[in-house]
Amino acid sequence: VQLQASGGGLVQAGGSLRLSCAVSGSFDGDYGIGWFRKAPGKVRGGVACIRMRDGTTDVAYSLKERFDISRDNSKNTVFLQMNNLSPEDTAVYYCAADLDGNCAGYDYWGQGTQVTVSS
Repeated sequence: VQLQASGGGLVQAGGSLRLSCAVSGSFDGDYGIGWFRKAPGKVRGGVACIRMRDGTTDVAYSLKERFDISRDNSKNTVFLQMNNLSPEDTAVYYCAADLDGNCAGYDYWGQGTQVTVSS
């Protein structure tokens, strides 16, 4: 299983970005995809997750009003829409797959994509 995260970049405060996580490889059953982020000097934190089977989502409480997660099952791709970005959102964003179909134990991780928000 491979995960390819993309869509990061440099954006001004107040701007938006949409990250993509493309999942490929051979696996059975359903899966869940989570987004995480790691800022310099901080621990990695969970951002959002989605269960591909039914589309149910969880978004970190502090990010609910600005971030949204969605999926395209036909393309095995998950999107993270990030709006009204602030410098505090600067981090490397990673996607990960839970092959049990949940948003709990992540078996595979992508390489990360850098998001930098300038003030």
